[in-house]
Amino acid sequence: MTSENPQIYHERQRLQFCLLHSLNNLFQQKDAFTRAGLNEIADSLVLDETEKQKWTPLSGLFKPHHNTLTGNYDINVLIAALERKGKAVIWHDRRNGASSIDLNGPEDALMGIVVNIPVKRFGGIWSSRHWVTLRKIDGRWYNLDSDLVAPKAFEDREQVRGFLDSAIGHGGEVLLVMNGKENRKESKVHNSKENRGEDVGFCHS
Repeated sequence: MTSENPQIYHERQRLQFCLLHSLNNLFQQKDAFTRAGLNEIADSLVLDETEKQKWTPLSGLFKPHHNTLTGNYDINVLIAALERKGKAVIWHDRRNGASSIDLNGPEDALMGIVVNIPVKRFGGIWSSRHWVTLRKIDGRWYNLDSDLVAPKAFEDREQVRGFLDSAIGHGGEVLLVMNGKENRKESKVHNSKENRGEDVGFCHS
């Protein structure tokens, strides 16, 4: 991959706001989503849950779907935020690999791809997860990872698939962000342990 096209919008990593950066990079717009907006979505998800969380002295800081100070939003916040923008999120079946993803389709169908990957910091002592956005812009796929200094262009679709297969092979999850109302029925927030963000979706600092 090579760094190209300074016109592409790219937010850099700050604290644990990688989901916020990923969403704004996906929409190619500053403040398409804001910290306050994602916090409100996270809080509304808690109110909607039938299982109430047990209160602790740190409940005000460490909330079920995010950390009040640093961000660290989970998968449920991602899905709810995108649905508010009229998008649909399809959880890619990791058993099929990336070859089953239509990367050559029209940009008005597949808006982009969000990948949740495990990361290790400080010599492997600290383990967490990180959100990465891939998007096709002007016919070319880019890696808009907020950890990168600048956006990086993929050479071709096979390189994109190689990146996705590598992410899946290392425990990553691939989410397809779709445009259009016809895809909304595919997207919903599940109540299983996996999709509540207990294992998937939190971001490193």
